[in-house]
Amino acid sequence: MKTSVITTRYALILGIIALLCTAVSTGVYLLTKSRIDAVTAEQQRQLLLEVVPQTHFDNDLLASCKMVKIPEAPFLNKIYIAKKGSDLTAYAIQATAPDGYSGNIVLLMGIQPDGTVLGVRTLAHKETPGLGDKIETRISDWIYSFTNRKFSLENEDEWRVKKDGGQFDQFTGATITPRAVVNNVRQSAKWVLTELAQKPEMVEQFEVCR
Repeated sequence: MKTSVITTRYALILGIIALLCTAVSTGVYLLTKSRIDAVTAEQQRQLLLEVVPQTHFDNDLLASCKMVKIPEAPFLNKIYIAKKGSDLTAYAIQATAPDGYSGNIVLLMGIQPDGTVLGVRTLAHKETPGLGDKIETRISDWIYSFTNRKFSLENEDEWRVKKDGGQFDQFTGATITPRAVVNNVRQSAKWVLTELAQKPEMVEQFEVCR
C-alpha cells in the first residue's frame, strides 16, 4: 500500500514537471515565432531583390507568391509577380533543375515578360565542393553570367554550355552542373516568353503560397 502511494506521488510529480516543461516550451515558441517569421521574411525579400531589383516593382513581391503546378512545366515551383503601379514588369521564379550531378538544384531567377533574365541565384544544391559548387556566388561569379541576358526563340541555341554549342562556360572537370543550371534557366525563360507573357492571367489559377 505504501509503495503504491509513493509510486502515485512520483507519477504526479513527473506529470506536473512535464506540464510545466510543455508550458515553458509553448511560451518560448509563441514569444519568438513572430520574430523568427519576420527574420525569415526579410531574408526572402533580400533574395528576391537579388534577382528582381527594387527599381522594377513597388508592390509587396513576397506577398504575391503563387505555387506553380502544371504538367507541361514540372520544373517550376513558385512564382512572384513584380508590378510597378498597375504595370506587370517581371516575374521571380523558383524552379528545380533535376539533373544536377548530385541531384536537384533549386534556383531563383528574375525574368521579364520579354524574356530578359534579370538575375539568377542558387538556393539549394548538393553538388561536389570545389567543382559543382561554383554555381554559388560565394564561390564563383559564374551565376552572374545570366544577368540582363535576353532569351528569345531566335537565340535559344545559345542558351547552352559551350561544350553543347552554346555561349555559357562550363566548369573545368564539371560540365553536368552548369549544363543543368543553364538548361533550367532556358526552360524557365522560354515558358515565361511563350506561355506566361501571352496569358498572364494564368497566374490567377495558381494556389497562393503558405
